[in-house]
This record gives sequence, structure tokens and C-alpha cells, in this order.
Amino acid sequence: MTDGILLIDKPVGITSHDVVAAVRRSLGGAKTGHAGTLDPFASGLLLVLVGRRATRIQRQLMELPKSYETVARLGAISSTGDPEGEITETGRLPPDPPVLPIGEIRQRPPVYSAIKIKGERAYRKARRGESFEMPERIVTVSRFEQTWRKDDRAGYLIECSSGTYVRSLISNLDDAYCEELRRTAIGPFLVGDAAQLPPRGVTWEDPPLLSVEQALALLP
Repeated sequence: MTDGILLIDKPVGITSHDVVAAVRRSLGGAKTGHAGTLDPFASGLLLVLVGRRATRIQRQLMELPKSYETVARLGAISSTGDPEGEITETGRLPPDPPVLPIGEIRQRPPVYSAIKIKGERAYRKARRGESFEMPERIVTVSRFEQTWRKDDRAGYLIECSSGTYVRSLISNLDDAYCEELRRTAIGPFLVGDAAQLPPRGVTWEDPPLLSVEQALALLP
């Protein structure tokens, strides 16, 4: 039975669930999961867990810190914090250089997120137009650096703890939203080592699996 961890470079436009389903089909229906969702508009590293032993260490992998590259659109806000929401152009630009939070911070996740509120995903309640407040959480941002800025766009490098919402970090710049997002690392695992999804209908004969022992040996 196939068992281990696949590093996949998720393309823009599909969900993390789509990636898991594609891997499952290509491996003949093996038990499959993932460790950390990426939104459809985002790309980059997704850890796909194949087999029972791999899925048992899901929590350990999900708790690893993450690294991102993001492009923000300035002078506009989005109802979802990303390009898929309702966009309102305000023309109010964040200062340059902006004040970027580092260390432990309180963060309120976006209402369009997969967090459960009274047993239901927040984004489902938001899509119905329900009013509710997302609970704050404490997260750690170890790096938040503006790397370039031109007109109404700016690029940022972010390193943060598990559970941090990059969309919220960018939205809090006032006024800005996350236009592009790419996850470049999860703990010691790098997107440069990730594989592309196999074409639909193709059986993956020799997937580049890391064994559970190899993965655990890399963890701090």
C-alpha cells in the first residue's frame, strides 16, 4: 500500500480538496488527506498525506510555521480579502513604508474562512448574509517585509505561525487586499521540492513520496 507524504505545488484556480481528489484518483483510491488548506486563488506548497500512517501525523504537520509571498492591491478593499470578493475602490493608500506587525499579535480571521462557528463553516454563514463576529486569536508573525511597491501594488514576504490568515494581515494595512498569494514553505518543506499534479486520468506509477519516517526526521 502506498504510504507517505507528497509535496504538491497547487496551481491557482482549484481547491485543496481538488488536489487531494486528483492524487487519490492517480494512486488508485488510496486514503488521502492534506495538512493545511490553500484558498482557490492561492498557489504553492500543499502537503498531501497518503495512507493511514501519514494521515495520523496530520496535526503535527499542520502546526508547522508557514512562509508566503503575496501581492497586495492598495487603495481598495475586498469583502473576502482576496480577488474573489466584492471589490470597493477607496483610493486610500497605506503609508510607504507601512507599519508591519511583528511578534505575537491578535488577529480576527476573515468571515469568509473555513473556521467553524457553532458547528458550521463561517464562509457558509457569510454567503447567506448572516451577521456574526469571528473570535480573535493570537498568532505569531516572525517576518513581514515589504519587498517592492509600485503605484497601487506591493509585494510582501511573510513568515508566520500556523493559524495565521495572510488575508487579514494585508487587510489590516488599510486599505488593501490580497491579490496574489503563494505558499513557499511549511516548516522544513519547500515548494521548490514540490511536484506538479499528474494529468487527469494518468496513473501515478512512481510518486515522489517522503516516508513518514523521513518527514518526522525533518521536524523540529
